[in-house]
Amino acid sequence: MSEEHLLEIENLHKRFNGNHVLSGIDFTLKKGEIYAVVGGNGAGKSTLMKIITGLYKADSGEMKINGKRVRFANPNDAHKNGIYLVPQEPLVFPNMTIEENITMGLKGNEKQKELRKKILQVIDRVGWSIDISRLGLTLSIAEQQLVEILRGLVREAQILILDEPTSTLTHNEIESLFDTIKQLSDNGIGIIYITHRFSEIFELCHSVAVLRDGKVSAQGLISEFSYERLLDGLVPTNVKQNLLKKNEQNNETYEENAIQSSIEQMGEIVLEIDALCGNKFRDISFSIREGEILGIAGVVGAGRTELAEAICGIEKFDSGTIKLNGKKTKNLPIRKVIDLGLAYVPEDRHAHGIFKITSVRKNITSTILNRLHGLFIPISKENLISEKYVSDLKIKTEGTSQALGDISGGNQQKVVLAKYLVTEPKVIILDEPTRGIDASARADIYRIINQLKKRGLAVLLISSDTEEIVELSDRVLVMHEGKINKEIEKEKLTVNNITSAAFGVKKDVIS
Repeated sequence: MSEEHLLEIENLHKRFNGNHVLSGIDFTLKKGEIYAVVGGNGAGKSTLMKIITGLYKADSGEMKINGKRVRFANPNDAHKNGIYLVPQEPLVFPNMTIEENITMGLKGNEKQKELRKKILQVIDRVGWSIDISRLGLTLSIAEQQLVEILRGLVREAQILILDEPTSTLTHNEIESLFDTIKQLSDNGIGIIYITHRFSEIFELCHSVAVLRDGKVSAQGLISEFSYERLLDGLVPTNVKQNLLKKNEQNNETYEENAIQSSIEQMGEIVLEIDALCGNKFRDISFSIREGEILGIAGVVGAGRTELAEAICGIEKFDSGTIKLNGKKTKNLPIRKVIDLGLAYVPEDRHAHGIFKITSVRKNITSTILNRLHGLFIPISKENLISEKYVSDLKIKTEGTSQALGDISGGNQQKVVLAKYLVTEPKVIILDEPTRGIDASARADIYRIINQLKKRGLAVLLISSDTEEIVELSDRVLVMHEGKINKEIEKEKLTVNNITSAAFGVKKDVIS
C-alpha cells in the first residue's frame, strides 16, 4: 500500500435545517488502501459519501484529490476527478449487453471500438473472466456488481466507494468479491468500504473510521482495533437511559416506570408470526400481546421495513404464517387486514402517509371512507371524528379544515397516527414514528405511544434510534441480515446490548 494520499478531507461540516449532520470530519485515503467506514443509522455515513461524490456540497471544510483542492458541483465533477460510487443495488439494464451498460453515458472522442479495447484491457489488468457481450438479464447480483466496478474503472476511477456490497451475496460470491477488491487494491485503487459487518472489516480492510452523531469517534489501522473497541466507538460512553424528557409545552415528565410492565400484566396474544420468509428477511417467528410494546431494532438494510410491509399485506411473502386474532391473513386485501385490526404507520409519511394539499379532517378519515355509508360523505360525522383525534392527540391546528401541509412536521406525524388509529386497530406497527421531528413533538409521540399501550393496543415499534427503543419497549427483537439475531427482555435492555446484536457481534466475542 502506497503512502500517496488519494483523498484528504479536513474539518468537514454539513448542516440540514440548522442541525449538524457532519461536525468536523477528518479522513485520509491512501493509494491502494481499503478503508472501512462503519456507523449506526443516522451517523452521517451517507451524507459524507454524497459530499465526496458531488451529490451534496459541504458547508465548510476542505477536500483534496491527489493533493489538489476540489469542490464538486455535481457527480460528473467527481467522476472527472476519479471517484466512483458502486451502489448497494447495482443499476444494470437487463436488455443491454455488459459492454453497452458500461459505456452508456460516456462522452468524448472515443469510438466504440476504442471503448471496447479499453474495457478488455481493464478486465485483463484485474484478472477477471467475463464476456462483455452477455445481456444484463443473464447476470447474477455478484456479476452486476462487477459491471458497476467496471463502469468506474473504465472511467479511470482512482477511488471506488462500495456501499454494503455483500448485503445480497452468497458466501461464494462474497469470497469472489473480496478477491476482486484485493486485486483492485494491489493495482493502487483506493477503496472506501461501507459495511455493518464487523467480520468483513477485520478480514478485508487496512483501516477503519467509526462515525457517531456526525463525528469520527474512532479511527486508525485495523491492527489497532478489536470488536470491543469498534463497539465503543459506536456507542456513547455515557448513554442516557431516560430519553423521555420534560415536554416543553405542558411541563409533563414521563418517568421510566410509566412504560414498564411484565408479560403477566398484558393481555392475550393478538399477532403471531411463524417461520416467515420473504424479501430481505427469513425464518422470522414472534408473537405480541395486548398492551405490549415490542421493539424491532437493527441497522438499515436488516429487513425491518420489509417485514412490516409483509405483515400488513403491502408486500407478499414466500412462506410462513401470519395470524391476526387467530385468523390467517395471507393473500387478504390490505383493506381486509385493516378491518381485522392491523394498522401500519409507514416510515416515509410524505410519500405514503399524508395528503399535504388536503385538509386535516380528510387525512384523518381517509382510511375509513368505506365505513362512512351513504350517497354523500357525511361531513358532520367526519368533523366529529377528526375533532376527537385532534383533541386526543393534541394536534396543533387552526381547525380540521386547515391544509395538512400548513402545519408542523410533528403535528403532521400526529395526523398520520390519527389516520390509522381511527380504524380502531388491535395491533399498530409504527415504523420510525419520530424521524424528522423536534424534541417537543417527539415527547408528544412518546406520550401517545404509552397511551396506546395503556388502552391495550399491541404496538410493534420499529426505530433506528436505539435509545428510543430501550426507553419505550417491553422487549426487543434485534434483526441482523434479515434474521432475528437476539431477543432482549426489558431488564436487560441497554444500548450496548442492542448495538452489538444489530452489528452481528456475539456477546462472548466482546466480553
